[in-house]
Amino acid sequence: MTKQVQTLALGMLIFSISLTYAAETNTALKNASFADVLTVPYRQSDATISYGSDQFQFGQLWLPTTSSTRASLVLIHGGCWLNEFDIDYSNALSSALADAGYAVWSLEYRRTGDKGGAWPGTFEDIITGINSLNNIGEINTENLAILGHSAGGHLALLAGARSELLVIEPDLIVGLAAISDVVNYAAGSNTCQTATPLFMGGNVSDRAQEYFNANPSNHGLHKNTVLLQGDIDEIVPLSQATLPGARTIISIGASHFDWAHPDTLAYRRLLELLDENF
Repeated sequence: MTKQVQTLALGMLIFSISLTYAAETNTALKNASFADVLTVPYRQSDATISYGSDQFQFGQLWLPTTSSTRASLVLIHGGCWLNEFDIDYSNALSSALADAGYAVWSLEYRRTGDKGGAWPGTFEDIITGINSLNNIGEINTENLAILGHSAGGHLALLAGARSELLVIEPDLIVGLAAISDVVNYAAGSNTCQTATPLFMGGNVSDRAQEYFNANPSNHGLHKNTVLLQGDIDEIVPLSQATLPGARTIISIGASHFDWAHPDTLAYRRLLELLDENF
């Protein structure tokens, strides 16, 4: 084979690879809906383990399908802190992360509408659920991230900011379309925003101290806090992705539920972030 032919063949191969990558990028889902997330196939968790006596105080454990574990992830689902939304919609995300080499401890917790739920019981469940990792032999907490989506992102950010409550030191805190400021969020008018006073037990004017305690920025964020946000999110606005002390990454064309769908560009950006840290 002549040098010219070799060069041409190499160029064609690179061009072919480029086309394949472009096709994969272009076919990635954008602007996923809640219904889209619910249709994603997933494998069942490897175990369901209680961390308290209430029926909602449990976690689902997904172990990686790879030969080695890259890191352990605590995942906190969202749903406006309401008991209308449970852990099930995050199953596809948990399953995909486990298939990518991560051990995933996905937490269920008491929410608004559950006995003992809302503020502060919901947050107390999250702290207890995270600390229960010490009792799960399959989980190595040496490399640990806490991830939360939407209202679960608020709980993840607050857990990272209240590190004195944790018996395990996380290496990374990730808010996926996270509600980062409950005071400003409560002033909005969409369905999730109007659920904030229900979660907090009243309006800001009546529950000022409670709102102060529930805002992550009032406690000093974890030093490695990252906010991943889509620019077309209609549930959690872009203003919630600005938090002093946090690194913000905006995903163009991503909406609220892209972060929970493993076929989106937003999910790929999450994997890239985890790659950077672990």
